[in-house]
Amino acid sequence: MEYGNATVALYPEVAPWGTRAFRTFLPPPQDRIPITWQTAPFTLLQLVPFSFLSYLGRRPDTHLIRLLLLPTLVYSSLHSSYGYVWPEPRHNVFNWGAASFSLVLIGKGIDLALARTGRYKQGEGVPGTTSVPAIAVEKDDPHALLPLWLQDALELIFSMRGLGWDFGKDVYTPPSTRPQERGAFLRATLVSFLVGFLILDAVDAAVKLVPGVGDPTGGSIFFADLPPLTRYLVSTAIHVLTGIGLVAGFSMVYDLITLFAVAVLGHSPSSWPPVMDRPWAAQSLHEFWAKRWHQLLRQTFLVFGGIPGRKIGGDVGLVLGTFLASGLFHECSILAMGREWDSRVPVFFLLQGGSVIGERVWKKVTGRRVDGPLGRMWVYFDIMILGQPLVDAWHRRGFGGGMIIPPLISPARLVLIPATRQLIT
Repeated sequence: MEYGNATVALYPEVAPWGTRAFRTFLPPPQDRIPITWQTAPFTLLQLVPFSFLSYLGRRPDTHLIRLLLLPTLVYSSLHSSYGYVWPEPRHNVFNWGAASFSLVLIGKGIDLALARTGRYKQGEGVPGTTSVPAIAVEKDDPHALLPLWLQDALELIFSMRGLGWDFGKDVYTPPSTRPQERGAFLRATLVSFLVGFLILDAVDAAVKLVPGVGDPTGGSIFFADLPPLTRYLVSTAIHVLTGIGLVAGFSMVYDLITLFAVAVLGHSPSSWPPVMDRPWAAQSLHEFWAKRWHQLLRQTFLVFGGIPGRKIGGDVGLVLGTFLASGLFHECSILAMGREWDSRVPVFFLLQGGSVIGERVWKKVTGRRVDGPLGRMWVYFDIMILGQPLVDAWHRRGFGGGMIIPPLISPARLVLIPATRQLIT
């Protein structure tokens, strides 16, 4: 009892120090430093420990050094994204992007630090001994001019799905839909990039016309003054537009990186398979999340939740932990926009994990897997109906009002919308 009383007595003394330590990592919104040309370099400091950690991940007998370096990476990453701020309201979405980037670095850093022997290329016996890149390159690859240790570090830094690496051996790779001849591949990728840009621009411009939702301060996709049927038709339309924008945005950015990697760095077209595999065609939630949706953050979510979850609860813990980590990742990154916590985001992803487990139970009980037209209806219900509170949580905090496509390069705002208004009037 004396020890218990001592603990209670010490709590008021210790608690303020804990709060101060926490606020050193995550200062309150009013204390964040505005990003200017002078302060911007400090937001990139986390790249220094991360790059060194990636280098060490390919060197033998560096496990202890990597563990000791990890706290520096965690602190610098959190402070760079939550300690600095884009103060302009329409740029608030950049704060979300910076936080997402930093959380990815932390996830990759934890993975590199905890991998006792480092990270291997597939088919490699000892890290750092294989001179062949993890991904295929052409003979004229300028990347090959770099020393092997720097090639390894750069490959590990930029690898998201783990293609060619030990942590990516079980990742689903969508089949290629483009010609593999270099010139034809680049032309097809350029066309895909332009199509993705135009779709994202049109969706972004359309969402910004919606009252509230298109404002940088945010607004609900559910309009209380509308009749119930109309209200949910409108919310569904906004929800679908948001989904189309996400798919187009991922594809557009991936295509742009692909163009640079193949045209400038000399990567082989075979090293850049599609980032998604027609997610609208999924016939089960397992198929949707494990194959058809992008797998860029798969390892991040496994590190944050899936691997610890498996140690606690086996396969069920693996699934629930991965989806919970996904939900917390998405919500914590939006907190960098300076808005309040919304539990609907992690709850949605946790429900997705429960639904995936439910599909396994269904197969075990009935002997039939979830697929076909009914499976597709099940997927659409989970994503388009149960997913609406998630999208509402995003738009309430200004996600749709952020500057995604600058107006000066927006065909929709420069041509399409003015022409449509003229036709209407």
